[in-house]
Amino acid sequence: MSGVRVSSPVVVVRAPDYQDRNLSRAMEQVFSRLGGVERFVRPGDRVFVKVNHLPPPSPPERAIVTHPRFARAVVEALLSVTPHISVGVDLRTSGRDGFAVSGYRDAFRDLPVELVHLPERGYERVSCPGEVLQETYIARAALEADVVVNLPKLKTHSLTLFTGGVKNLYGLIPSGLRIRYHGQHPRLEEFCRLLVDIYALVRPALTVMDGIVAMEGAGPAGGRPREVGAVIAGADAVAVDAVACRLVGIPPLSVPTTRLAQDRGLGTAEGTEVVGEDLGALSSKDFELPPAAPARLVNLLPRPVSGWATRQLAPRPLVLPKRCVGCGACVEACPTGAAGLKGGKARIEAGRCIRCMCCHEACRYGAIELRRGRLVELAQSLGRARSSR
Repeated sequence: MSGVRVSSPVVVVRAPDYQDRNLSRAMEQVFSRLGGVERFVRPGDRVFVKVNHLPPPSPPERAIVTHPRFARAVVEALLSVTPHISVGVDLRTSGRDGFAVSGYRDAFRDLPVELVHLPERGYERVSCPGEVLQETYIARAALEADVVVNLPKLKTHSLTLFTGGVKNLYGLIPSGLRIRYHGQHPRLEEFCRLLVDIYALVRPALTVMDGIVAMEGAGPAGGRPREVGAVIAGADAVAVDAVACRLVGIPPLSVPTTRLAQDRGLGTAEGTEVVGEDLGALSSKDFELPPAAPARLVNLLPRPVSGWATRQLAPRPLVLPKRCVGCGACVEACPTGAAGLKGGKARIEAGRCIRCMCCHEACRYGAIELRRGRLVELAQSLGRARSSR
Protein backbone atom coordinates (compact mmCIF):
# COMPACT_ATOMS: atom_id res chain seq x y z
CA MET A 1 0.00 0.00 0.00
CA SER A 2 1.34 3.41 -0.96
CA GLY A 3 1.83 6.06 1.69
CA VAL A 4 1.41 9.79 1.24
CA ARG A 5 3.58 11.01 -1.60
CA VAL A 6 5.97 13.79 -0.82
CA SER A 7 6.32 16.77 -3.12
CA SER A 8 9.73 18.39 -3.07
CA PRO A 9 11.34 20.63 -5.70
CA VAL A 10 14.47 19.51 -7.49
CA VAL A 11 17.20 22.04 -8.21
CA VAL A 12 19.16 21.81 -11.46
CA VAL A 13 22.30 23.95 -11.72
CA ARG A 14 24.78 24.23 -14.56
CA ALA A 15 28.41 23.30 -13.81
CA PRO A 16 30.76 23.03 -16.80
CA ASP A 17 33.57 21.12 -15.11
CA TYR A 18 35.15 20.09 -11.78
CA GLN A 19 37.20 23.21 -11.20
CA ASP A 20 36.81 24.33 -7.59
CA ARG A 21 35.53 27.80 -8.42
CA ASN A 22 32.80 26.41 -10.67
CA LEU A 23 31.81 23.76 -8.14
CA SER A 24 31.72 26.30 -5.31
CA ARG A 25 29.47 28.58 -7.36
CA ALA A 26 27.20 25.66 -8.26
CA MET A 27 26.82 24.53 -4.64
CA GLU A 28 26.01 28.08 -3.53
CA GLN A 29 23.16 28.11 -6.05
CA VAL A 30 21.99 24.62 -5.08
CA PHE A 31 21.71 25.34 -1.37
CA SER A 32 20.31 28.82 -1.89
CA ARG A 33 17.47 27.42 -3.97
CA LEU A 34 16.89 24.56 -1.56
CA GLY A 35 16.49 26.91 1.39
CA GLY A 36 20.00 26.78 2.83
CA VAL A 37 22.26 24.09 4.25
CA GLU A 38 20.53 24.54 7.61
CA ARG A 39 17.37 23.06 6.15
CA PHE A 40 19.10 19.67 6.13
CA VAL A 41 21.78 19.88 8.82
CA ARG A 42 21.75 21.39 12.31
CA PRO A 43 24.80 22.60 14.23
CA GLY A 44 26.50 19.63 15.87
CA ASP A 45 24.81 16.99 13.71
CA ARG A 46 26.81 13.93 12.78
CA VAL A 47 26.61 13.70 9.00
CA PHE A 48 27.42 10.63 6.93
CA VAL A 49 28.00 11.23 3.22
CA LYS A 50 27.47 8.23 0.93
CA VAL A 51 29.29 8.60 -2.38
CA ASN A 52 29.21 6.29 -5.38
CA HIS A 53 32.59 4.57 -5.30
CA LEU A 54 32.02 1.35 -7.20
CA PRO A 55 34.58 -1.33 -6.25
CA PRO A 56 37.23 -1.98 -7.35
CA PRO A 57 38.25 1.71 -7.17
CA SER A 58 39.00 3.66 -10.31
CA PRO A 59 40.29 7.15 -11.18
CA PRO A 60 37.66 9.90 -11.41
CA GLU A 61 38.16 10.62 -15.11
CA ARG A 62 36.52 7.29 -15.96
CA ALA A 63 33.20 8.63 -14.58
CA ILE A 64 32.62 5.51 -12.49
CA VAL A 65 32.81 7.24 -9.10
CA THR A 66 31.29 10.41 -7.75
CA HIS A 67 34.04 12.89 -8.58
CA PRO A 68 36.12 13.65 -5.46
CA ARG A 69 36.14 17.42 -6.13
CA PHE A 70 32.35 17.32 -6.43
CA ALA A 71 32.09 15.48 -3.10
CA ARG A 72 34.48 17.98 -1.52
CA ALA A 73 32.36 20.93 -2.68
CA VAL A 74 29.25 19.45 -1.04
CA VAL A 75 31.15 18.63 2.15
CA GLU A 76 32.58 22.16 2.37
CA ALA A 77 29.01 23.49 2.38
CA LEU A 78 28.05 21.05 5.14
CA LEU A 79 31.11 22.04 7.20
CA SER A 80 29.70 25.57 7.42
CA VAL A 81 27.10 24.14 9.79
CA THR A 82 28.67 21.13 11.53
CA PRO A 83 32.23 19.78 11.91
CA HIS A 84 31.15 16.15 12.36
CA ILE A 85 31.28 14.71 8.85
CA SER A 86 32.40 11.36 7.49
CA VAL A 87 32.50 10.17 3.89
CA GLY A 88 32.20 6.45 3.44
CA VAL A 89 32.01 3.50 1.06
CA ASP A 90 32.86 -0.18 0.91
CA LEU A 91 36.16 -0.06 -0.96
CA ARG A 92 36.99 -3.75 -1.55
CA THR A 93 40.50 -2.85 -2.64
CA SER A 94 42.57 -6.03 -2.09
CA GLY A 95 45.14 -4.19 0.00
CA ARG A 96 45.30 -0.97 -2.03
CA ASP A 97 44.23 2.43 -0.70
CA GLY A 98 41.05 2.80 -2.72
CA PHE A 99 40.57 6.41 -1.64
CA ALA A 100 43.98 7.20 -3.12
CA VAL A 101 43.15 5.50 -6.43
CA SER A 102 39.93 7.51 -6.82
CA GLY A 103 41.48 10.81 -5.76
CA TYR A 104 39.50 11.12 -2.52
CA ARG A 105 42.56 10.94 -0.28
CA ASP A 106 44.11 13.93 -2.01
CA ALA A 107 40.86 15.90 -2.37
CA PHE A 108 40.07 15.70 1.35
CA ARG A 109 43.62 15.90 2.69
CA ASP A 110 43.19 19.40 4.18
CA LEU A 111 39.62 19.03 5.46
CA PRO A 112 38.60 17.81 8.96
CA VAL A 113 36.63 14.96 7.43
CA GLU A 114 36.96 11.22 8.04
CA LEU A 115 37.13 8.89 5.04
CA VAL A 116 35.58 5.61 6.14
CA HIS A 117 35.96 2.13 4.67
CA LEU A 118 32.58 0.83 5.84
CA PRO A 119 33.65 -2.71 6.89
CA GLU A 120 36.11 -1.20 9.36
CA ARG A 121 33.19 0.33 11.29
CA GLY A 122 31.11 -2.78 10.85
CA TYR A 123 27.45 -3.45 10.14
CA GLU A 124 24.35 -3.92 12.27
CA ARG A 125 21.45 -6.26 11.76
CA VAL A 126 18.28 -4.20 11.42
CA SER A 127 14.60 -4.83 10.83
CA CYS A 128 13.54 -4.00 7.28
CA PRO A 129 9.79 -4.47 6.85
CA GLY A 130 9.85 -4.21 3.07
CA GLU A 131 8.29 -6.01 0.15
CA VAL A 132 11.26 -8.39 -0.23
CA LEU A 133 13.45 -7.94 2.86
CA GLN A 134 12.35 -8.35 6.44
CA GLU A 135 15.80 -7.71 7.83
CA THR A 136 19.23 -6.80 6.52
CA TYR A 137 22.60 -5.35 7.60
CA ILE A 138 23.39 -1.65 7.32
CA ALA A 139 26.72 0.12 7.83
CA ARG A 140 27.11 1.52 11.35
CA ALA A 141 28.58 4.70 9.92
CA ALA A 142 25.17 5.48 8.42
CA LEU A 143 23.08 4.18 11.31
CA GLU A 144 24.98 6.24 13.89
CA ALA A 145 24.70 9.46 11.88
CA ASP A 146 22.04 12.08 12.55
CA VAL A 147 21.85 12.90 8.84
CA VAL A 148 22.65 10.88 5.72
CA VAL A 149 23.59 12.82 2.58
CA ASN A 150 23.51 10.92 -0.70
CA LEU A 151 25.95 11.76 -3.55
CA PRO A 152 25.22 9.48 -6.52
CA LYS A 153 26.74 9.64 -9.98
CA LEU A 154 24.50 10.00 -13.04
CA LYS A 155 25.07 6.72 -14.89
CA THR A 156 23.32 4.10 -16.92
CA HIS A 157 23.10 0.60 -15.50
CA SER A 158 23.10 -2.59 -17.53
CA LEU A 159 20.67 -4.32 -15.18
CA THR A 160 18.39 -1.56 -13.87
CA LEU A 161 18.79 0.86 -16.85
CA PHE A 162 19.74 3.78 -14.59
CA THR A 163 21.56 4.10 -11.31
CA GLY A 164 21.10 7.17 -9.13
CA GLY A 165 20.04 8.23 -5.67
CA VAL A 166 17.83 5.24 -4.84
CA LYS A 167 20.28 2.56 -5.94
CA ASN A 168 23.34 4.30 -4.46
CA LEU A 169 22.22 3.25 -0.97
CA TYR A 170 22.66 -0.42 -1.89
CA GLY A 171 26.32 0.22 -1.10
CA LEU A 172 25.46 0.53 2.60
CA ILE A 173 25.09 -3.23 3.00
CA PRO A 174 28.07 -5.65 3.14
CA SER A 175 29.58 -6.60 -0.22
CA GLY A 176 29.05 -10.30 0.41
CA LEU A 177 25.38 -9.70 1.13
CA ARG A 178 25.03 -7.63 -2.03
CA ILE A 179 26.37 -10.54 -4.05
CA ARG A 180 24.09 -12.97 -2.22
CA TYR A 181 21.01 -10.85 -2.88
CA HIS A 182 21.78 -10.86 -6.61
CA GLY A 183 21.79 -14.66 -6.52
CA GLN A 184 18.68 -14.98 -4.36
CA HIS A 185 16.64 -12.45 -6.32
CA PRO A 186 17.67 -12.77 -9.99
CA ARG A 187 14.42 -11.40 -11.43
CA LEU A 188 14.76 -7.71 -12.19
CA GLU A 189 11.45 -6.61 -10.68
CA GLU A 190 12.06 -8.45 -7.43
CA PHE A 191 15.62 -7.22 -7.16
CA CYS A 192 14.50 -3.63 -7.69
CA ARG A 193 11.86 -4.04 -4.98
CA LEU A 194 14.73 -5.07 -2.72
CA LEU A 195 16.66 -1.93 -3.66
CA VAL A 196 13.63 0.17 -2.78
CA ASP A 197 13.34 -1.68 0.56
CA ILE A 198 16.84 -0.48 1.44
CA TYR A 199 16.12 3.04 0.27
CA ALA A 200 12.96 3.13 2.42
CA LEU A 201 15.03 2.05 5.40
CA VAL A 202 17.73 4.72 5.04
CA ARG A 203 15.87 7.69 3.43
CA PRO A 204 18.66 10.28 3.06
CA ALA A 205 17.87 13.87 4.01
CA LEU A 206 19.52 15.25 0.89
CA THR A 207 20.59 13.88 -2.49
CA VAL A 208 23.05 15.81 -4.67
CA MET A 209 23.80 14.05 -7.97
CA ASP A 210 27.04 14.46 -9.88
CA GLY A 211 25.82 14.91 -13.44
CA ILE A 212 28.71 17.06 -14.62
CA VAL A 213 30.33 14.15 -16.43
CA ALA A 214 27.90 11.24 -16.56
CA MET A 215 28.26 7.73 -17.95
CA GLU A 216 26.36 6.44 -20.97
CA GLY A 217 26.27 3.04 -22.63
CA ALA A 218 27.08 -0.11 -20.70
CA GLY A 219 27.19 1.44 -17.21
CA PRO A 220 27.73 1.54 -14.31
CA ALA A 221 31.41 0.79 -14.98
CA GLY A 222 31.86 -0.24 -18.60
CA GLY A 223 30.28 2.73 -20.33
CA ARG A 224 31.75 5.96 -21.64
CA PRO A 225 32.03 9.37 -19.95
CA ARG A 226 29.54 11.88 -21.31
CA GLU A 227 29.58 15.58 -20.52
CA VAL A 228 26.19 16.75 -19.23
CA GLY A 229 27.23 19.73 -17.10
CA ALA A 230 24.56 19.50 -14.42
CA VAL A 231 24.16 19.23 -10.66
CA ILE A 232 20.77 17.81 -9.66
CA ALA A 233 19.72 18.09 -6.01
CA GLY A 234 16.75 17.75 -3.68
CA ALA A 235 15.34 16.22 -0.53
CA ASP A 236 13.51 13.55 -2.55
CA ALA A 237 15.96 11.12 -4.16
CA VAL A 238 13.18 9.61 -6.27
CA ALA A 239 12.43 13.03 -7.77
CA VAL A 240 16.16 13.69 -8.29
CA ASP A 241 16.47 10.40 -10.19
CA ALA A 242 13.41 11.23 -12.28
CA VAL A 243 14.72 14.67 -13.25
CA ALA A 244 18.16 13.24 -14.07
CA CYS A 245 16.49 10.67 -16.33
CA ARG A 246 14.54 13.38 -18.13
CA LEU A 247 17.79 15.27 -18.63
CA VAL A 248 19.33 12.39 -20.59
CA GLY A 249 16.19 11.24 -22.36
CA ILE A 250 15.20 8.25 -20.22
CA PRO A 251 11.46 8.03 -19.38
CA PRO A 252 11.59 8.13 -15.56
CA LEU A 253 8.98 5.42 -15.00
CA SER A 254 10.90 3.03 -17.28
CA VAL A 255 13.43 2.82 -14.43
CA PRO A 256 12.07 0.14 -12.07
CA THR A 257 13.47 1.64 -8.86
CA THR A 258 11.89 5.02 -9.66
CA ARG A 259 8.50 3.53 -10.52
CA LEU A 260 8.42 1.19 -7.54
CA ALA A 261 9.52 3.88 -5.09
CA GLN A 262 6.79 6.22 -6.33
CA ASP A 263 4.20 3.45 -6.12
CA ARG A 264 5.14 2.98 -2.46
CA GLY A 265 4.81 6.68 -1.69
CA LEU A 266 8.53 7.12 -1.09
CA GLY A 267 8.90 10.01 -3.52
CA THR A 268 7.53 11.65 -6.62
CA ALA A 269 8.66 10.92 -10.15
CA GLU A 270 5.91 12.76 -12.02
CA GLY A 271 5.01 16.44 -11.87
CA THR A 272 8.13 17.39 -9.94
CA GLU A 273 8.82 21.12 -9.70
CA VAL A 274 12.21 21.87 -11.27
CA VAL A 275 14.01 24.98 -10.04
CA GLY A 276 17.01 26.61 -11.70
CA GLU A 277 18.20 25.73 -15.18
CA ASP A 278 15.79 24.90 -17.96
CA LEU A 279 16.05 21.15 -18.62
CA GLY A 280 15.75 21.74 -22.34
CA ALA A 281 18.91 23.84 -22.33
CA LEU A 282 20.92 21.10 -20.61
CA SER A 283 19.33 18.00 -22.12
CA SER A 284 21.74 15.53 -23.70
CA LYS A 285 20.61 14.28 -27.10
CA ASP A 286 21.31 10.71 -28.21
CA PHE A 287 22.40 9.63 -24.74
CA GLU A 288 23.32 5.98 -25.25
CA LEU A 289 21.47 3.44 -23.12
CA PRO A 290 22.78 0.03 -22.07
CA PRO A 291 21.77 -3.13 -23.94
CA ALA A 292 18.60 -4.06 -22.03
CA ALA A 293 15.83 -6.56 -22.57
CA PRO A 294 12.62 -5.07 -24.02
CA ALA A 295 10.37 -6.10 -21.15
CA ARG A 296 7.21 -4.92 -22.87
CA LEU A 297 7.52 -7.71 -25.41
CA VAL A 298 8.00 -10.28 -22.66
CA ASN A 299 4.85 -9.07 -20.90
CA LEU A 300 2.80 -9.79 -24.03
CA LEU A 301 3.87 -13.44 -24.13
CA PRO A 302 2.10 -16.37 -22.41
CA ARG A 303 3.58 -17.22 -19.03
CA PRO A 304 4.94 -20.67 -20.12
CA VAL A 305 7.25 -19.04 -22.67
CA SER A 306 7.99 -15.74 -20.95
CA GLY A 307 10.91 -17.19 -18.99
CA TRP A 308 12.52 -18.54 -22.16
CA ALA A 309 11.94 -15.22 -23.94
CA THR A 310 13.49 -13.29 -21.06
CA ARG A 311 16.66 -15.37 -21.32
CA GLN A 312 16.83 -14.80 -25.07
CA LEU A 313 16.17 -11.08 -24.90
CA ALA A 314 18.43 -10.26 -21.98
CA PRO A 315 22.03 -9.21 -22.69
CA ARG A 316 24.64 -11.73 -21.62
CA PRO A 317 28.23 -11.19 -20.45
CA LEU A 318 30.96 -12.33 -22.81
CA VAL A 319 34.66 -12.45 -21.91
CA LEU A 320 37.10 -10.78 -24.33
CA PRO A 321 40.28 -12.82 -23.68
CA LYS A 322 42.65 -10.29 -25.27
CA ARG A 323 41.64 -7.68 -22.70
CA CYS A 324 41.41 -10.00 -19.68
CA VAL A 325 44.32 -9.74 -17.23
CA GLY A 326 43.12 -12.52 -14.93
CA CYS A 327 42.61 -10.25 -11.93
CA GLY A 328 39.68 -12.29 -10.61
CA ALA A 329 37.41 -9.34 -9.84
CA CYS A 330 34.58 -10.97 -11.80
CA VAL A 331 35.03 -14.23 -9.88
CA GLU A 332 34.78 -12.41 -6.56
CA ALA A 333 31.65 -10.53 -7.68
CA CYS A 334 29.73 -13.45 -9.21
CA PRO A 335 26.87 -14.62 -6.92
CA THR A 336 26.42 -18.07 -8.54
CA GLY A 337 29.96 -19.23 -9.25
CA ALA A 338 29.44 -18.90 -13.00
CA ALA A 339 32.58 -16.78 -13.34
CA GLY A 340 35.93 -18.46 -12.94
CA LEU A 341 39.53 -18.41 -14.17
CA LYS A 342 41.00 -20.89 -16.59
CA GLY A 343 44.47 -20.56 -18.01
CA GLY A 344 44.80 -17.13 -16.43
CA LYS A 345 41.70 -15.81 -18.20
CA ALA A 346 38.14 -15.29 -17.02
CA ARG A 347 35.40 -17.59 -18.19
CA ILE A 348 31.64 -17.51 -17.61
CA GLU A 349 29.62 -20.71 -17.49
CA ALA A 350 26.44 -19.95 -19.41
CA GLY A 351 24.31 -22.51 -17.58
CA ARG A 352 24.98 -20.93 -14.18
CA CYS A 353 24.90 -17.28 -15.27
CA ILE A 354 21.82 -15.36 -14.09
CA ARG A 355 22.78 -12.22 -16.06
CA CYS A 356 22.94 -9.99 -12.99
CA MET A 357 25.85 -8.11 -14.65
CA CYS A 358 27.96 -8.18 -11.47
CA CYS A 359 30.98 -9.42 -13.43
CA HIS A 360 30.62 -6.64 -15.98
CA GLU A 361 30.26 -4.09 -13.17
CA ALA A 362 33.42 -5.34 -11.44
CA CYS A 363 35.71 -5.46 -14.48
CA ARG A 364 37.99 -2.43 -14.91
CA TYR A 365 39.71 -3.65 -18.10
CA GLY A 366 36.77 -3.72 -20.51
CA ALA A 367 37.20 -7.49 -20.73
CA ILE A 368 33.54 -8.37 -20.22
CA GLU A 369 31.24 -7.21 -22.96
CA LEU A 370 27.46 -7.32 -22.91
CA ARG A 371 26.00 -9.04 -25.94
CA ARG A 372 22.33 -8.68 -26.71
CA GLY A 373 20.17 -11.80 -26.61
CA ARG A 374 19.64 -13.85 -29.76
CA LEU A 375 16.13 -12.57 -30.42
CA VAL A 376 17.29 -8.96 -30.22
CA GLU A 377 20.18 -9.67 -32.59
CA LEU A 378 17.80 -11.41 -35.02
CA ALA A 379 15.33 -8.52 -34.89
CA GLN A 380 18.13 -6.02 -35.52
CA SER A 381 19.41 -8.04 -38.48
CA LEU A 382 15.94 -8.21 -39.99
CA GLY A 383 15.50 -4.47 -39.44
CA ARG A 384 18.81 -3.67 -41.17
CA ALA A 385 17.93 -5.97 -44.08
CA ARG A 386 14.53 -4.32 -44.49
CA SER A 387 15.95 -0.79 -44.37
CA SER A 388 18.53 -1.62 -47.03
CA ARG A 389 15.89 -2.62 -49.59
